[in-house]
Amino acid sequence: MRLTIVTDAWHPQVNGVVRSIENTNAELARMGVSVTMITPQPFRSVPMPTYPEIRLSLTTPRQVAKAIADSRPDLMHIATEGPLGLLARRWCVAHDVAFSTSYHTRFPEYVAARMPVPLSWLYAYVRWFHHAGGACMVATDSLKRELEAKGLKNLRLWSRGIDTSLFHPQPLEDRPFDLPRPIFMTVGRVAVEKNLPAFLDLDLPGSKVVVGDGPARAELAARYPDVTFTGVKFGQALAEAYAQADVFVFPSKTDTFGNTILEALASGVPVAAFPVTGPIDILTNPQAGALDEDLRDACLKALTASRTEARALAEHYSWAAATRQFLDNVIEAKAQGKRRLLMRRRKAVRPAQQN
Repeated sequence: MRLTIVTDAWHPQVNGVVRSIENTNAELARMGVSVTMITPQPFRSVPMPTYPEIRLSLTTPRQVAKAIADSRPDLMHIATEGPLGLLARRWCVAHDVAFSTSYHTRFPEYVAARMPVPLSWLYAYVRWFHHAGGACMVATDSLKRELEAKGLKNLRLWSRGIDTSLFHPQPLEDRPFDLPRPIFMTVGRVAVEKNLPAFLDLDLPGSKVVVGDGPARAELAARYPDVTFTGVKFGQALAEAYAQADVFVFPSKTDTFGNTILEALASGVPVAAFPVTGPIDILTNPQAGALDEDLRDACLKALTASRTEARALAEHYSWAAATRQFLDNVIEAKAQGKRRLLMRRRKAVRPAQQN
């Protein structure tokens, strides 16, 4: 079985979209699925305005069409709504090729935070983009309900997993990062949509640590000199950093899931977050952390939560199960596409028969 995935989010970007696709591809390979990736890497690109770490592909319909045709896909998945996703959608619609899509990020809110574009216009675009596919995958039940209220259809669940062998509890140091405990940590992209000041402004005991990089890092580091900004960490270094936190703080209100929440829980670190999509879906055990509209209260409550219960909660998530869910959705999207094509052909035949 050959699957082609088209995504505007890929290396060298460091984010949840890239990690989710990478982990899914590894499991698909174990299932015997051959995956071809169509990403910005072979094309010319320009930095996205206000977010230079993200590159926007400068390519043509012909180049993308050739890349898709050369991959000879049995199944198609379009992961993002950017330039490559648009051209792949165009090709699929023109050739009656069924495809699935996924809603990884709050595209309308992220664009509106950077450009003066009405949210209603952006959601109209999102509906237009995703309704052409046979299935649009979302990470959580709460996001599914939220998008259904916005008029999106054909929504199917695709959860996430966690590598519990990489992220696991480790012995606690007295002064990790050469800082006094308790350590309140957040990990991820340092950008406006992550709502980091909601965490950094809090009056908390001990120390605050931000692991990651992004367009807002320099400004925030200057604004909060008492906060430790470590930059990006990967692999074992990232796992070791997580394991030294006393509380993982997730201040974002715009994420669609929160892979870093699972990484923290798997490391045995209780989580503090707002009760919004993502955290409310993952943090189902109150002994593993705390949700509160007052983030400071959530942080202090999480200090008394159980590291054992945090780890146990993460163990419910596996990439094998999530990837099976993903593949089932892609296969269903193809079946849905065939049904749509058959209905269109029947409608085209009826007027001819009447004449």
